[in-house]
Amino acid sequence: MRIAAVLLRQSIPPVIPGRAKREPGIHNHCREYGFRACAKGASRNDAGDIFSNLISEPCLPFLNEPHMNLFAKISSATDERSARLAGIGLMLLSIFMFSFGDAMGKFLVATYSVGQLLLLRACAALIVLLPMVWRHRAKFMHLERPWLQLLRVTLSTLEVAAFFLATVYLPLADVVTYYLACPIFVTALSAIVLRERVGWRRWSAILIGFCGVLIALRPSSQTVSWPAMIALGGSLSFAVLMLITRSLRATPDIVLASSQFAGTFLIGALLSPFGWVTPSPGSFALFAVAGCISVGALLCVNRSLKLAPASVVVPYQYSMIIWAVMFGYFAFGDVPEVATILGAAIIIGAGIYIFMRERALGREETVVNPPV
Repeated sequence: MRIAAVLLRQSIPPVIPGRAKREPGIHNHCREYGFRACAKGASRNDAGDIFSNLISEPCLPFLNEPHMNLFAKISSATDERSARLAGIGLMLLSIFMFSFGDAMGKFLVATYSVGQLLLLRACAALIVLLPMVWRHRAKFMHLERPWLQLLRVTLSTLEVAAFFLATVYLPLADVVTYYLACPIFVTALSAIVLRERVGWRRWSAILIGFCGVLIALRPSSQTVSWPAMIALGGSLSFAVLMLITRSLRATPDIVLASSQFAGTFLIGALLSPFGWVTPSPGSFALFAVAGCISVGALLCVNRSLKLAPASVVVPYQYSMIIWAVMFGYFAFGDVPEVATILGAAIIIGAGIYIFMRERALGREETVVNPPV
């Protein structure tokens, strides 16, 4: 799934991506809070946006159990500098894994339908989650605001489907560029929809970020295509998804994660019969890996945020555009256009400014990873 991780602060939610594709809130309660997919990743469900919540230590104590000792042992640095370097390394590793998962998804949808990808990916993720769901089954008995939960699951599924559908027709770097704008959309929507106060500096960054989107989109009667609009629509859906998730803080993370994958599984089951192609054993293995890789990536993200402050590791999530360009070139022969690179640079600059501005204001932040 795509690799967007999103920074959603508890007061005014800015978003900084990281693919986190692709599914929300990894907390680091002893350090700074912050990290936005692109995060949920970002989700793009693949696991994205919800897995960040899923692996949040304060919410899921099962991650402290013996079978998670491997991650606990990674870089148990004794000094601050070593811990920060280990955190940066794990963040870079997670972004690589998210990007690799995105590239796998693009490769698979060249042969199989998007519905098939959603179905088999979600199936693999649910198998991984099943023991956790059973252990915490009591948390599924009483859900807050069920209709809002349903809307969140629907938006999550549409967002992931939009990402992979867009990759059928567009280079991977182009699609990732549109999703990089998610933090900007979230900040703008928090002011417009939630009536939260956003100062002129952040509004300036929002407008500059939108200019970056327009440069990457290259709008004209000849160049605006429906795949580009699908990718942009998926990015907007992910931004709304983050705002809804923010209002469902009382919902346990395991519920958020499993319900999202269950929704993806159901939509995939409805769509996959149309144009079904029986996968070979090798393709089945790729589907399974695509469904599981985001889990490992988000575990790396979680460990990274425990080793180093969010302000140190978050900017490295923008390295996903580098991997998107590299995977696109070497795996699919895609050469990004100058407008795409320029637009991505402007969007990244605006997103980092929003993140740093929120940090300067001392606002609490929550980490979420959207669609994996």
